Amino acid sequence: MAARVQRLSRTMLKTLRDDPADAETLSHKLLVRAGYVRRTAAGVWTWLPLGKTVLENVSRIVREEMDAIGGQEVLLPALLPKEPYEASGRYEEYGDLLFRLKDRKGADYLLGPTHEEIFTQLVKDQCSSYKDLPVILYQIQTKYRDEARPRSGILRGREFQMKDSYSFDVSDEALAQAYALHRAAYTRIFERLGLDYRVVSAVSGAMGGSASEEFLAPAEAGEDTFADCPACDFAANTEAVTTTVAPSSTEGLPATEELDTPDTPTIETLAAHLGVDAAATLKNLLVKVDGEIVAVGVPGDREVDLGKLAEHLAPAEVELVTADDFTGRPDLVRGYVGPQGLDIRYLADPRVAPGTSWITGANKEGKHARNVVCGRDFTVDQYLDVVVVESGDPCPACGAGLHLDRAIEIGHIFQLGRKYADTFQLDVLGQNGKPVRVTMGSYGIGVSRAVAALAEQTADDKGLCWPAAVAPADVHIVAAGKAVQIELAVEIAEKLGASGVRVIVDDRAGVSPGVKFTDAELVGVPQILVVGRGAPQGIVELKDRRTGEREELPVADALARFAH
Repeated sequence: MAARVQRLSRTMLKTLRDDPADAETLSHKLLVRAGYVRRTAAGVWTWLPLGKTVLENVSRIVREEMDAIGGQEVLLPALLPKEPYEASGRYEEYGDLLFRLKDRKGADYLLGPTHEEIFTQLVKDQCSSYKDLPVILYQIQTKYRDEARPRSGILRGREFQMKDSYSFDVSDEALAQAYALHRAAYTRIFERLGLDYRVVSAVSGAMGGSASEEFLAPAEAGEDTFADCPACDFAANTEAVTTTVAPSSTEGLPATEELDTPDTPTIETLAAHLGVDAAATLKNLLVKVDGEIVAVGVPGDREVDLGKLAEHLAPAEVELVTADDFTGRPDLVRGYVGPQGLDIRYLADPRVAPGTSWITGANKEGKHARNVVCGRDFTVDQYLDVVVVESGDPCPACGAGLHLDRAIEIGHIFQLGRKYADTFQLDVLGQNGKPVRVTMGSYGIGVSRAVAALAEQTADDKGLCWPAAVAPADVHIVAAGKAVQIELAVEIAEKLGASGVRVIVDDRAGVSPGVKFTDAELVGVPQILVVGRGAPQGIVELKDRRTGEREELPVADALARFAH
């Protein structure tokens, strides 16, 4: 089957020599410079011909593997009524992330950020019996989220391409099988794409459900941090790293002692004043959970991970207290809060275990207390892993020190269970003739994010360097000369195209060989075929973009090298 030959003399391609002024990440810089994308507005990007080709190549691989596990592709609308999202509670949970709008009649709509609700309604409409299940539906579609600070090019935009699929089953065992099918399909997808990736445990958060895993592509530009253990196979998003501290006896511990500690409202000033390590102190952070003031206790040398806290408490809204929240609350002494005698809900990290002794606030201005013992002087209402995970923290599986790495989230799979089925009363008639509540899985892949992740992982100091499976062409032919070289380059391109090879040929007249070489390396096609000084003798040069290896060979051998 013949393949398209893309002649640069007829292609809308404008490369740039300098990085865009607003670009911070490697993928942002190179995708713009190489003419793959152009900024339309903040967080909104136009995919140009080369970029669209790469995006479609990623989508094709995703489709092939989804079809292989029995997935059926559909396309749901992006413009959605608000009522289903109100029913699930996510119309409010998403808050300012939702693009909300009204039609001319005043009805409320939104641009879809994700489609669990709509898929659930679709299956409720189409499936009525256990005989209609199991079913896996998927789509590749644009999603919309009103990011407050869109950044990193296509990595965090206000619209993005995503594959989301959903499994519908009549039993938890069948859901586990669908989950395993997707997990295996995702492994094949990311391996075919040429991505370096990790599968890590994650928390479900506002999505709900039980089992949850993320697929992460390690990259400096990543906004996710994950922990992995060098001594075992443990790997998890830092939000899912758990800590266990065994309780100890409170017998024989010294009595609480009140200390004069003027002008020590912070852990740093307290530790310096007393000459102790910050780890000996107990930090009590006040937050509001759906408006209720709650204290969160962690060792003084650790920070509270507010994102982790929010995930644990989702869908409740979590925010820091302000100075105004202390007004009319004499029980809350700013800078000197301690858990003993505190009349508010007290959450704590597992490191604040029963039997541990602390220096903490005495709930009096300029006063702290020593030997405040958990389980004797105060109790914890709920334990949550809420500290920022640090390199060297013990592995939950084997106790070895964890390593931390940055990564880009490229996929996430959930066993949702019956959260949305309950909301929309998604039942089918079971084998016994009685209604059975359907159970669901939700599985996402960031298609456009995968493009950025590949750019981040494979680029070098010369430009992009795509894996063959997603590159915009199999070979980039450079006519490094005038009429003779251009004529031969086009002839080779046409022959390769006729044999099914995807070709970009730089046949631009009046463009110097140096510019053409620079553009070829920037564009990043895996193989570069140079038609230069040897053209009159029928000799060309083949260069491997990734390794830099060069080889001179006759035209016939070059054609045979790419023959399918």
